[in-house]
Amino acid sequence: MTRILADLPDDDIKWLDARAAEQGKSRASLLREAVRAFKAQAPASGNKSWIERGAGYWKNRDDIGDALEYQRAMREDRTPYDEL
Repeated sequence: MTRILADLPDDDIKWLDARAAEQGKSRASLLREAVRAFKAQAPASGNKSWIERGAGYWKNRDDIGDALEYQRAMREDRTPYDEL
């Protein structure tokens, strides 16, 4: 674990010490918990949703063709509903 030096206003130190005393914890322990909670709320840059990761994945593919044309070709052999 790495130690850090941080300058905090005296009012914040007093508040932090009071919270630590209420919870029976050290000031450092409270700060570690606060950083952990803050980190959990922040979106990680490499932690995108599957939609964000896959967006545009096939955009440069020229071997696929037009999706609408493909659907129409697949449906050509079907009997229209009004003829059933």
